[in-house]
Amino acid sequence: MARILSNGELHELKRWNTPSVYNGWEQITRHNTGRDGFNLEPVTDFMPQMGPMAGYAVTVVIEPGNPAHMSGNPDAAINYREYVASVPGPKIVVVQDLDKPMIYGAFWGEVNSNLHRALGCIGTITDGGIRDTSEMNDAGFKALARGVCVGHAWSTPVRWNCEVEVFGRKILPGQLIHADKHGFLVIPDEDQDRILEAIRFMDSNECKTIISAGRDTTGETISGILKAFNQAVNDFNKAAAIKFGRKGEW
Repeated sequence: MARILSNGELHELKRWNTPSVYNGWEQITRHNTGRDGFNLEPVTDFMPQMGPMAGYAVTVVIEPGNPAHMSGNPDAAINYREYVASVPGPKIVVVQDLDKPMIYGAFWGEVNSNLHRALGCIGTITDGGIRDTSEMNDAGFKALARGVCVGHAWSTPVRWNCEVEVFGRKILPGQLIHADKHGFLVIPDEDQDRILEAIRFMDSNECKTIISAGRDTTGETISGILKAFNQAVNDFNKAAAIKFGRKGEW
């Protein structure tokens, strides 16, 4: 079982954007950081002013274009909501829409976002559509989605608490997610223990070396700037190697 981050640790995790979280994660993981962890298809953050969100996945599959789901399991919505309520927060609802690439109806709008907020959910990642974006903003419910639409069609849960795939990334219930306007990163269970330590170090390492070299150029010639930056890259990679046993990103 992975250690669940405390509320304070999750709050600290939100201090960085998702690329910064990735920079730390790639130093400690055994996964392929060129393909694993993050969305492989474009996704839009419809509430970028809310900043990053960090929480644990609850999952659901929908197919708004298929009316048979409404009569096939009349208690589906009730049972799904009970599942969501039973899981500790903060939660990010990951929704796979089987209608893709069409968007026939939105699972998310004013009503569902307010209800899920009350159940401890802070936002959603859905490869379907959303609507009532102003009202979702008012509810404080962040959404990364494929698009917007007008109607809701037959947006009832088909199955939940299962593996889903959104934007080219498979996600399991309970996995830690960090998301913002750049996309999202699913942090493997085994990497949670060191993720904050790694982010702190790599952020500081950048500031002390390559960012400083790129900004502190007053009175320098072009050759002097390049020489200083090349030295900073070496310092950056050396510090990462000493700390984590591997080269940094540069």
